[in-house]
Amino acid sequence: MNYFVTGATGFIGKRLVRKLLDRPDAIVHFLTRAIELPRLEELYEYWGCDDTRVIPIVGDLTQSELGVAPADIEKLKGKIDHFFHLAAIYDLKASAEDQQRANVDGTRNTVRLAEEIAARHFHLVSSIAAAGLFEGLFREDMFDEAENLDNPYFRTKHDSEGIVRKECRIPWRIFRPAIVVGDSRTGEMDKIDGPYYFFKLIQKMRRMFPSWMPTIGIEGGRINVVPVDFVVAAMDHIAHLENQDSQCFHLTDPTPMRVGDLLNTFARAAHAPEMVMRINAALLGFIPRSVRKAMFALTPVRRIRTAIMKDLGLPDDILEFVNYPTRFDCRETQRALKGSGIAVPPLDSYAWRLWDYWERHLDPDLFIDRTLRGQVEGKVVLVTGGSSGIGKATIRKMAEAGAIAVTIARDSQALEEVRREFEAASLRLITHVVDVSDPQQCASFVKFMNEEHGGVDFLVNNAGRSIRRGIENSFDRFHDFERTMEVNYFGALRLTMGFLPTMIAKRKGQIINISSIGVLTNAPRFSAYVASKAAMDAWTRCAASEFADRGIEFTTINMPLVRTPMIAPTKLYDQVPTLSPEEAADLVVEAIIHKPVRIATRLGIFGALLHSLLPKVAQITMNTSFRMFPDSSAAGTRKFPEPEPQTADQIAFSQIMRGIHF
Repeated sequence: MNYFVTGATGFIGKRLVRKLLDRPDAIVHFLTRAIELPRLEELYEYWGCDDTRVIPIVGDLTQSELGVAPADIEKLKGKIDHFFHLAAIYDLKASAEDQQRANVDGTRNTVRLAEEIAARHFHLVSSIAAAGLFEGLFREDMFDEAENLDNPYFRTKHDSEGIVRKECRIPWRIFRPAIVVGDSRTGEMDKIDGPYYFFKLIQKMRRMFPSWMPTIGIEGGRINVVPVDFVVAAMDHIAHLENQDSQCFHLTDPTPMRVGDLLNTFARAAHAPEMVMRINAALLGFIPRSVRKAMFALTPVRRIRTAIMKDLGLPDDILEFVNYPTRFDCRETQRALKGSGIAVPPLDSYAWRLWDYWERHLDPDLFIDRTLRGQVEGKVVLVTGGSSGIGKATIRKMAEAGAIAVTIARDSQALEEVRREFEAASLRLITHVVDVSDPQQCASFVKFMNEEHGGVDFLVNNAGRSIRRGIENSFDRFHDFERTMEVNYFGALRLTMGFLPTMIAKRKGQIINISSIGVLTNAPRFSAYVASKAAMDAWTRCAASEFADRGIEFTTINMPLVRTPMIAPTKLYDQVPTLSPEEAADLVVEAIIHKPVRIATRLGIFGALLHSLLPKVAQITMNTSFRMFPDSSAAGTRKFPEPEPQTADQIAFSQIMRGIHF
């Protein structure tokens, strides 16, 4: 038996060809563009045959009679038993013009070729989209009843059916598959479509919450999905039946799930939390469509909506289909398949295969370089305060990843030692002696970097000054507040303001500020330090809003307590759990790779929430730590004894409040 297939290289098409080849005498001719000829070897390997059984016919869907050469037309005349037309644009994002050319004009050109070569049967693979957004049950014998065909994809699929029904002069059959997902046996899928658009959201939910936690989700209409192996098997079987011409067959699930149930099925497959409480999208139906369009046309609403949809990987108009109003009768299909053993498997039985295949092969994050080297190689990375501690550990990671590593510090001797250490490890480090509290030194350094390196790509404001001193011991030390603010706020601001113009010009760059968990917990004894860091945090939030559309990223790291020379004078910290500089540097790496707005520990976030929701409780908690732990000898003019071994209460408190300054 001889076949002709358009769209044979597509998701359904190439599987249909393989199914047809299961017939011993089958020979398949298929339409291909000249540009696709080099990749045919891959297809032959997939089909398990060569060009003696699967014969390419060069042409173009948009041309008359598909642009097939007259010589090929003569060879095909009278030889094709079944002509399958699958070639179309299955993309809601495609332009209306492209869909018209491919889906409507392409179908008309295909029908003319099928008639020219005198094919005995013509099979159109349409879609349930041909029904539009019909309210209620859409039968297989319904066509003109379709309604709400505003969407270009819906309109073109409906019109292409009309061409076959009204213009095709050879026996025809129409297949309307539902939303086609991967193979129920292997999970194999070619692209993101249908329910796959929600997989990234499910994945994010899994990362944020444990699987047992109930969440709030959405409810909508019934979404009809079928696996590709069912679609191919049903088409192959029905196409070869006798006396089925001039009929339409719904390749659909007779018991489709509602949106909420479908998403929960995939949530279970992903071991993500299920949406126990679901809000029905139909509740928004009371808002006239014109009003909704006008609301989403407002610039702030539109930009926020676009950002959210982009982050979740959802197409702009996907929400229009959440409350899908159409159900599909498939009794004729079930009658035709009776006794064949071909049926739609329950989604529960293969959802895990679809999820596993997506996460291994189709997850968009798989195609993003998430390595530090991929982000910084060849880029200029400036880390302030790189002579020790967090700065030194961070700039080493940058140099190891191939960045143009630059660091500054006040101590020339310490900087030289670090440079020699890097040199011994075959790492290049550019060092400059700069005091960030000196406006002139900062200005000169910024000018040099802009002229010699074109600015910086990543600026890590790490240089800082910390003072652990209660306010009672600071009444006569106002200069402590001034000096701390000069380094932590004004110093970081000088550099940031100096490098921002070049970042704006290049429309890319990232500012990473090393802040403190104390900003979130309002740590006692650190009023000067916390206030200076909070000032930079507030400025950063303002700047991030101003430059959100300029390609410049801002990240604040509310760093917990880190074992660095900065905390060395406080001997008490020798006995409490802290991060190592290398662990702190890993947080900077995370900021560069993922570019979050904020990085903070769960304890830090909890502290911020506690201060917001129960401020009195937060005050009592922090006052307890203030009274529990003594001042250090550096806190005042009078001499304090060296810290004694910690009490049981102190040990317990420091473990519970790990990383918090006290």
